[in-house]
Amino acid sequence: MSAQQETAASPKGGADRIAVSAMRNFMVDAMIACGLPPDDADIVAQRMIESDLSGIDTHGIARLPQYVPWLRKGVINAKPAIRVADRGPATAVVDGDNGMGHLVMTRATEVAIELARESGIGWVGSRRSNHAGAGGAYAALALEHGMIGIYGAASSANHMAIWGGAEPMLGTNPIAFALPAGEEAPVVLDIATSVSSFGVIRKHMLSGQAIPEGWVIDRKDGTPITDPQRATDGVLLPIGGHKGSGLAMIIGMLAGPLNRAAFGRDVQDFSGDRGNETNTGQFIIVLDVKRFLPPAEFGREMDRHIRDLRASQRLPGVEAIRVPGGERLRRMEERGESGISIPAGLIKQLDDIATQLTITPLRAR
Repeated sequence: MSAQQETAASPKGGADRIAVSAMRNFMVDAMIACGLPPDDADIVAQRMIESDLSGIDTHGIARLPQYVPWLRKGVINAKPAIRVADRGPATAVVDGDNGMGHLVMTRATEVAIELARESGIGWVGSRRSNHAGAGGAYAALALEHGMIGIYGAASSANHMAIWGGAEPMLGTNPIAFALPAGEEAPVVLDIATSVSSFGVIRKHMLSGQAIPEGWVIDRKDGTPITDPQRATDGVLLPIGGHKGSGLAMIIGMLAGPLNRAAFGRDVQDFSGDRGNETNTGQFIIVLDVKRFLPPAEFGREMDRHIRDLRASQRLPGVEAIRVPGGERLRRMEERGESGISIPAGLIKQLDDIATQLTITPLRAR
């Protein structure tokens, strides 16, 4: 999902700006208190803080109030034996043993990078995973190796109908791309296949803001729903009409059935009263640039095209043309220096978690 979508709906009320180091340490302590080994807790916290840094606020520390009870109840396995179930020259499948999705997909991405280094491409699917946060975090891991990353998932909740349908049979199945550049910021695109992610709608629920028309329609008659408290009475609309619906379906099939993971009616809503594994399916593709052309040459070409696009003629009223990834990098640098604003309502939830787990509250760090 796009950072632009996620930051579009800021909750009303006060907010505290918290240092990134304090947030990460709080999440590590919370994960350890829930039973995760310290190294695993550190990986989960890193993936979560990357979401907050890049502006996808709904997939970072805001998810902790969901994750903690699932871990404490054993709904998610705190100590999974993640394994590579099948591995070939350029493909693999990772079995997550119902562990935290952040751990499963970090491991899957590591395997994909290894395969790409050996064969030029690595396609790794996962099964028995869980919600893994922002997909762009995994695609971007390939950038550290000068490679291209592509991520997709069958969302662990169905909020969309197939085009023309009224029954929620599809997730807002995200797709993310990360391409290295030279002097310019890497191109990183992370989007849901719905007009709005459900995470943004959840922010509207908390803030009391109306949902814009065109995001959700009523299942019974197709009329727009603007009351966020009625969002679950409807289905989310896909981007681009039938094209977005078809894209969500294909991404879901590549992430679900191909990996023996959940899709369609088999999906259990991860935000509901869970009793069984979600068996969330995802995939990561990594391409080694140097198998196509020298990385430095690719970087120069990327820079040239990025600059051409940014300098192209603008429509009236448009101040600047932005290329996906530029704002992400700027935001990560700004938030890394100045901290991250956390709404008062979320601070209260995190204080409650600190009490439950007997750890130092966030604002006391």
